Parts: sequence; structure tokens; C-alpha cells
Amino acid sequence: MGGLSHISEDQSHYKTHKFFLICNYILLGAASSCIFLTLSLRLLPSLPGALLVLLHVITIAGAVSGCHAVSAGSHKWYAAHMVATVLTAIFQGSVSVLIFTTTENFLTALNSYVREDDAAVILKMAGGLCVLMFFLEWLVLTLAFFLRYYSFVEGGRTAAGRVAAEDTKAWTPPFHV
Repeated sequence: MGGLSHISEDQSHYKTHKFFLICNYILLGAASSCIFLTLSLRLLPSLPGALLVLLHVITIAGAVSGCHAVSAGSHKWYAAHMVATVLTAIFQGSVSVLIFTTTENFLTALNSYVREDDAAVILKMAGGLCVLMFFLEWLVLTLAFFLRYYSFVEGGRTAAGRVAAEDTKAWTPPFHV
């Protein structure tokens, strides 16, 4: 009976891990798309435009560190991922609110060279991606918490942990006392 629950826990852990990776990949795509939309507004000469690109670069770095944290099982990468994700989620939400509530003022501050009507459409598309990233980042945080919880509860019973434990049982000690 315990073996069946262990199998279902492994399947649940596996599905959560795959869903976490898929969410991070979508987050990577959305952040890189937002960078291209921002660059299409020709915003790099302005400080707010550069900060907007930097926010999306940090989002990409957070998603990459999340993928690495899950694959490596490192506490350091996990902490870096959590901090980066929380901060970028807060900023993504704030930017999306600014984009949708004060589009004209936001465009004026960004010093865009694109015609105002076209720039407003591009900026609102970027704002929609910011909303998507906001929700994805909180989903990724929740999934990261569950994955971390699984690793603590299982006590290293992951597939790599089982292989390592089986290998150490097969070792013969170099000397007997």
C-alpha cells in the first residue's frame, strides 16, 4: 500500500516539475517578446525605456535560475529564484498598471519615436504581456514552493537521490573495523 502512494507522489512531483518548467519557458518567451516590443518603440535612448528592458532581462534571469534551481536542487539557486521572481512580479504588475491607466503619459516619459497611435498599441501589447508575466510569476512561485516542499518531505527520495542511495549500498567499505 505504501508503495502505491510513493508512486503517486512521484507522479505528482513529476507533473509539478514539468508544469513548473513549462511555466518558466512561457515566462521566458513573454519576457523576450516584451523586450522586442520595447525595442520596437525605440525606447533605448530614454532611462525609463532602458529600465523597462532591464526589468524583462531580470525576469528572464529569474526564470533561468528557477529552471536551474529545480534541476540542481541547490538552496542558493532556489533563494535567488524566489527573490528575483517576487521582485519582478511586483514590478511587472506595477508596470502593467501604469501602461493601462496612463498610456499617453507613459509614452511621453519614454520618449518614443514611433507615431503615438502605433506606440499606444505596441505599449498595450507589452502591457498585456506584463499582466501575463505577473500571473505566471506568482504561479511559478507557488509551484517552486511545492517542489521545495516535496524535496523536504521526501528527504532526498528523488530519482537522483534513490540512485545515489542504491550506489552507496553497493559500495564495500575499504576496511572493516
